[in-house]
Amino acid sequence: MKGALAGIRVLDLTRALAGPYCTMMLGDMGAEVLKVESPDGGDDSRAWAPPYIGKESAYYLSCNRNKKSITLNLRSAEAKKVLTDLIKVSDVVVENFRPGVMTKMGFSYETLKSIDPRVIFCSITGFGNKGPDSPKPGFDLIAQGMSGFMSFTGEVDGGPIKVGVAIADINSGMMAAYGILNALYHREKTGEGQMVQTSLFETMLAQLTFQAGRYFATGAAPKPEGNRHPLIAPYESLACADGFINIAAANDGLFASTCEAIGLPELVKDPRFLNNGLRVQNRQDLVALMEEKTKTFKLKDLQKALDDVGVPNGPIWSVAQALTSEQAYALEMIKEIDHPTCGKIKVTGIPVKLSQTPGTVELPPPTLGQHTEEILTEILGYSKSEVESLKKEKVI
Repeated sequence: MKGALAGIRVLDLTRALAGPYCTMMLGDMGAEVLKVESPDGGDDSRAWAPPYIGKESAYYLSCNRNKKSITLNLRSAEAKKVLTDLIKVSDVVVENFRPGVMTKMGFSYETLKSIDPRVIFCSITGFGNKGPDSPKPGFDLIAQGMSGFMSFTGEVDGGPIKVGVAIADINSGMMAAYGILNALYHREKTGEGQMVQTSLFETMLAQLTFQAGRYFATGAAPKPEGNRHPLIAPYESLACADGFINIAAANDGLFASTCEAIGLPELVKDPRFLNNGLRVQNRQDLVALMEEKTKTFKLKDLQKALDDVGVPNGPIWSVAQALTSEQAYALEMIKEIDHPTCGKIKVTGIPVKLSQTPGTVELPPPTLGQHTEEILTEILGYSKSEVESLKKEKVI
């Protein structure tokens, strides 16, 4: 069964994470992704190590499957001609340079549109294409800090903390893929290509959701709340005898069930805890009473007690526990594939399942320039002598 994007060719000029994550998502759903890299080292993430698997960085391997790699020295006129030829046979071009870099290289959207009016050009930047910060380079840490996320992440009264994965990069990649799919759908109906733009800063602001809503409603900036939900109680981590459990009692019924499960049914009628607003207001007293009880339970026993009455709950797992869990394997979220130099490697699976056109992990992350000759000869029709000439002139 072919993926939903089979027949779509993506020219990938990205590096690091936001762009590669976007193009990996498209590749997972069947698009042919041609990853253009500099001959002198390639994607920045190839050097973000240790750890390595073989000679490849684990970071690079995590976000570049389902792609083919071609090396091009884009400082040379010959390489720009090759790139022009690739644009002519591509449906989508994705880049994540600073604003203006593509124009300086001679490949603005207007230029791409003159090459192929149907092309979809996606640009991912740090701060968008206008405004005082637009010229600045974009990195996940910077976006997390400037978006406000780090100001409310962490322990109560603690300092600013970033999220433990690059959510600005990853989710900007998702937003870019979302934009590209919209543009492809529009082109299907009209035949017109268009420009798609997103940025790390915009993505992070959009994800503020209820935290932005709180600020708009009160004028007060949210502060760190640890693992607790600022607007719901109990919705947080509680200690057990042998670990921690997350409990999400998001309404009065679930609160009552939680109290029943842990042996504190009297809390339901306590005037301090009659509704969610009161429970949030009196959270410190509530959690102290609940945790005195939960600490008497072993984690598995408390999970079962809560499961039996339908209260959402779960243990706090390590990455090792999550990636070796029966649930992760049941959902095919761990894939093992053969890599040309690393041997068998594991990657995370595809989180979106389609019944008729499912995504697949077909190609391992490519070695640098692994498919250069294949792309030049089979896709662009270059002769072997032309390829050898490009090698000799250090274009590829």
